[in-house]
Amino acid sequence: MVILPAIDIKDGNCVRLFRGDYATAEKVADNYLDTALSFQAAGAQWIHMVDLDGAKEGRPVNTKIYSDVAEKTDLKVEVGGGIRNIETIDEYLKMGISRVILGSAALKDPRLVKNSVEKFGSEKIVVGIDALNGMVAAEGWLEASNVNYIDLANKMISFGVKYFIFTDISKDGTLSGVNAEQLKALYDGTRGECNIIASGGVRTMDDIVICKEMGLYGTICGKSIYTGSLDLAEAVRYAGAQNA
Repeated sequence: MVILPAIDIKDGNCVRLFRGDYATAEKVADNYLDTALSFQAAGAQWIHMVDLDGAKEGRPVNTKIYSDVAEKTDLKVEVGGGIRNIETIDEYLKMGISRVILGSAALKDPRLVKNSVEKFGSEKIVVGIDALNGMVAAEGWLEASNVNYIDLANKMISFGVKYFIFTDISKDGTLSGVNAEQLKALYDGTRGECNIIASGGVRTMDDIVICKEMGLYGTICGKSIYTGSLDLAEAVRYAGAQNA
């Protein structure tokens, strides 16, 4: 299982939110590059990065930060937030980003997802499904929908999508544990036909164990690393191979 330490960027700073509320943004590190290098030193091979400003504005905002991490570390960079067209995806991939996250676009512009997978390949595209009470949210979690998260995942699978990030918004930034029930429902509901990355609520090694035993592809760890409730190096060692 792959462990993806996370850096969320708002106003150029490394922050974490509580349940997706921008008003709760808390600075968690002084320097994004030093932080990324510390993740690399702990054994991580991937990093999950989110452009919170971009998610809110619907366009990339903090692009240089992600290109810096891709260029100046050995980490494979997964980036999301404000990606709404093929041109942006192309630009990110050309600057060395390994995988691009389509979130709101999956709900509002499914054709973009289909075209992206066809153009760049399923290894380069991951669909982020953010849900509250099982229903998908969009636009930096500011808009709710009446679309069930498993239904959306299956629609995306029909387009060739192989990678999903599932975030339970009610858990994100809370250190209250992963939503194992919804993750298991997603795994079962998609018949194991995709690679699921758990996001939101990770607190301790117990959560890493739950995700690995469930057969998930990966787990994103953010606030737990910054608060010290999870040792990244220990999580990486337990998870095993990190180069998937």
